[in-house]
Amino acid sequence: MVKEIKTEEPWRVGVLFSNSGFLAVIEETQLRGTLTAIDEINDNGGVNGRPLEPVIYDPGSETAAFGRYAKQMMVEDGVSTIFGCYTSSSRKSVLPVVERLNGLLWYPTLYEGFEYSPNIVYTGAGPNQNSLELCRYLMHHFGNRFYFVGSDYVYPKVSNKIMWEFVRTNGGEVIGERYLNLRAKPKDFISVMEDIKHTQPDVIFSTVVGEATSLFYQAYMDYGFDPKVMPIASLTTTEAEIRNMGFDVGEGHITAAPYFDGLENAASSVFAARFKKRYGADEPTNMCLEAAYFQVHMFAQALEQTNSMETDLLRPTILGSEFEAPQGNISINKGCSHADLWTRIGRADRAGRFEILYESNSKVSADPYLIGYGRSIAF
Repeated sequence: MVKEIKTEEPWRVGVLFSNSGFLAVIEETQLRGTLTAIDEINDNGGVNGRPLEPVIYDPGSETAAFGRYAKQMMVEDGVSTIFGCYTSSSRKSVLPVVERLNGLLWYPTLYEGFEYSPNIVYTGAGPNQNSLELCRYLMHHFGNRFYFVGSDYVYPKVSNKIMWEFVRTNGGEVIGERYLNLRAKPKDFISVMEDIKHTQPDVIFSTVVGEATSLFYQAYMDYGFDPKVMPIASLTTTEAEIRNMGFDVGEGHITAAPYFDGLENAASSVFAARFKKRYGADEPTNMCLEAAYFQVHMFAQALEQTNSMETDLLRPTILGSEFEAPQGNISINKGCSHADLWTRIGRADRAGRFEILYESNSKVSADPYLIGYGRSIAF
């Protein structure tokens, strides 16, 4: 008979978000959401009597650094589960590492879809959970002439192809499409604004990320455009970016997200209170932070059942699991390893909060390859 060996050694997990560089404005909030959940779990006795211990690296907003640190975590630090990445480029840098070493990456960011890996749990929204309803709302309330502005990397380009198809299938048109460097400067937005002024679209669809988001919205304001007539609509502009750019700059613009700060339900209230107690009463939560938070709890649920960090044991326990997240009840879809999430559309107000304009009746099943829409995605 083998005697069970009991230990109080901590469960070590990797945490890989930038708290420096041009993406820190959003990734630092994901780091905070992760640490808030870890503190919450540890305050309640850890997992099976053992605390979670975060092994934290700062990739400094450099794509290649994500892959290097992921390898260091798994090879040198003995970590097999990693919470991390904001951009699709950073996720793709980590993906071959976790696949080769059979690790597990929890990815808490909305993304363009059209990817699957058994070594990634995708907890951010996919196109059918944000882009589709946003397109429907914009065409109904503002018009069918769209202008696309994005950062120059994989996520904006693929997301814009998907939105372009949504718009085209429903009788709209894309009258302009521009991409800017991730490290864009204020002067880089001048030609974009001049073209928008000339073409006069009904709506601007933004996939600009990081610090460039604030510069884009500030340039819009400087040109005197009116969000009541021609708003910037985004999948990526959260409360963090609105705060960074200034509430007056962000007012009136639209974002699609599973979660907004101040959502009224019990889980959201507890989550926000704990977060604000640690980081400050005036610190807003956001959709990326919320996903970073709930995915740690979902991992802890699976770990409690398996009592093992082995990926091959955790994965089947995670698939199909549910959690009462701040956005509402969510689950990890068994078929694709993506989260079934809520769809909401909000408009930023003068206080930096989002007024909810639309919300789904329940969570929306993940469909990262848009299989459920076939060739026809007409509304």
